[in-house]
Amino acid sequence: MTLARGPASRLGGLKAHLRAGGQAFGCFLNSGSPSVAEMMAAAGYDCLMIDAEHSPIGIETMHAMATAIRSGGASTLVRVPAMDPVAIKLALDLGVDGIMAPAINSAAEARAFVAACRYPPEGHRGVAVPVIRASAYGFNAADYIREANDALLVIAQIETARGVAEAEAIAATPGIDLCFIGPHDLSASLGHMGQPDHPEAKAAIGRVEGAVRKAKCWLGTIPTASRAADRLFADGYELVLGSADLAILREAVRAQVERYKPTPRSS
Repeated sequence: MTLARGPASRLGGLKAHLRAGGQAFGCFLNSGSPSVAEMMAAAGYDCLMIDAEHSPIGIETMHAMATAIRSGGASTLVRVPAMDPVAIKLALDLGVDGIMAPAINSAAEARAFVAACRYPPEGHRGVAVPVIRASAYGFNAADYIREANDALLVIAQIETARGVAEAEAIAATPGIDLCFIGPHDLSASLGHMGQPDHPEAKAAIGRVEGAVRKAKCWLGTIPTASRAADRLFADGYELVLGSADLAILREAVRAQVERYKPTPRSS
């Protein structure tokens, strides 16, 4: 399931890997650290998702992180804070390989998302190809204009009860490449906060899986207690984001403190 390092991280490499029947293992980045991003890319993740929805990461930090991820040899994904054409445009101009919008709840929202991601006439993404990082600041302008619309991996996040009901229509929207199930928000929207493995949440996830597969769209998600990453891959998911950099750091430091910190001596 591992992409080749280096050349596969070029624009479109991740999408081409999925088109060839591959699967990709990634991780969220919430720390805002380019050094951590570069290290995790070098560790062998296929892709890293810069999370601008649940972190203080702004566009300048995102720029530095995207550069670091490419240096490390992985593909760069970004989750924007909302389905906002301005946020999408700024992220795309950095030359990311994929973009994810949270809480896509209808085919109309999915169409608007796709339009924000694509240059005219297929969409309305703003054009500044001569000066953006995505085109190597204009050195690869002609190639980028020709390839950008098709090379980008467009990911719609389904994470509400309404999104479940509209899942097939969302997945069938031209230009939506992958539907990413958010089990925590989905379970919360169903009244089961903090219970992504609640039977009602699992049933809803099953409905999304069936609807997305029927639409011949790719699937992505995160592990839960009842479905680890290897189980998700075995179940046919194309993209699994296994954790987040801060969560990995939290567990590592917790374990080290518990293992090595001396206990207070009794007086």
